[in-house]
Amino acid sequence: MDYHTFELTDSDTRTPMGFDTSNGLVFSVPGQAVICTGISNGWVNVSVQVCWHPPAQVDANAWDEIVEHSVETATGALRVTSVMSDAPDPPLLTPQGPGTYRVRVHARGRDTAPDGAVFEPVEDYLLIVWPAESQPDEIHKQTDRYGMELRAQPSRPAPPPPESDAEDDSRRRQRERLQRRRTS
Repeated sequence: MDYHTFELTDSDTRTPMGFDTSNGLVFSVPGQAVICTGISNGWVNVSVQVCWHPPAQVDANAWDEIVEHSVETATGALRVTSVMSDAPDPPLLTPQGPGTYRVRVHARGRDTAPDGAVFEPVEDYLLIVWPAESQPDEIHKQTDRYGMELRAQPSRPAPPPPESDAEDDSRRRQRERLQRRRTS
């Protein structure tokens, strides 16, 4: 876990993305979901349950935050990852292959050492994943201070994509034409 996050990714390629703090826990782009942690870096406990259908009930008693979020995978190989280090032997979260899944993210302990670097886990996460159509986030519980602080922050947009070579050539030709007009 690094930079206040761990991720669910379906490839080694990371897409430049913004930072959407609207639900205080999870956001995504196709092929990549980000779970926000309280600690800045260190280890967190992550448990995973992969289901064929949505769980019948939400067990909210032991958790501070619970959010359901849709995640899209083009490869069907979504796994728990981290920006700077690999998760130990991450299980496959999407055994039914490419498509859209729901992930119910449970979190507790994010207020224990916010912004800290820890050597032993102080935060716990439970990820329950099942195939489902894309739908808006569903908030089941929001009670930790760290999530409240994230929700109060404005989201940051993704950086603009790099210009393609064709756009670069077009702009170069346009500049050359304008320059010729000025010198004529």
